[in-house]
Amino acid sequence: MEAVLQHLRGAIERGDYAVGDKLPSEAELCRRLEVSRPVLREALRALQTMGLTVSRTGKGTFVVSDGAVADPTFGDYAASDLLEVRRHVEIPVAGYAALRRTPEDLDQLNGLLERMEQETDTTAWVAMDSLFHLAVAQAARNPVFRRVIEEIRDALARQSAFLNELGGRREQSNREHRAIVEALVDSSEHDAVEAMAHHLARVETTLTTIVRPPHRAGPSTDSVAGPGSPGGTSSASNTGDINTTGTTNTTESTEN
Repeated sequence: MEAVLQHLRGAIERGDYAVGDKLPSEAELCRRLEVSRPVLREALRALQTMGLTVSRTGKGTFVVSDGAVADPTFGDYAASDLLEVRRHVEIPVAGYAALRRTPEDLDQLNGLLERMEQETDTTAWVAMDSLFHLAVAQAARNPVFRRVIEEIRDALARQSAFLNELGGRREQSNREHRAIVEALVDSSEHDAVEAMAHHLARVETTLTTIVRPPHRAGPSTDSVAGPGSPGGTSSASNTGDINTTGTTNTTESTEN
């Protein structure tokens, strides 16, 4: 899915599809890119989250910007608002959970972790991810904390799906979740706070990397270096470009 997204995003940012243009139909894009409709739809949803397109029922998908927004929206909440609230709520909540958790809380969290570490389906993993954060809030033994996480649960799931599809966050998230639970097992408020803070910092870093990828310098105005020389550029994308004939180029890929 990432290669499909990068192909479509690149086409929009290059101006192949200008602001106001309608993208080809799903059937046509699937034919050109030789991908399944579910994969294409995931890529189209990601384009909307990035603020590049909008879907109009019965009319299709239209380009609304030639550059990704710096602050994408997940459900009802902007990413920056969501992250701000999470830092101010989930970090201290983890500390309280370390001091107040029960054996039943630990059993639930360890059970979720084991299932998440074995899960290969993104949709199922994302559902358990939001349950994990809800369970940590439950372990803090304050119903207001749980209510806050319940309020943003849909946004958390949307953000989690976005980061896992495009940022390859699943295994890293599992390790970060494991560190949080280990701190709760040890009843270490300090370690729990540190582990949750690290987890949220990694979420923010990955999101920024996806939305604002590193700038690639263009060719010099004096001369154009070859693809293998310093400062040189190549016509191939570093994300496994997909051309409009459906051929996938096996070029170097970069991992978010």
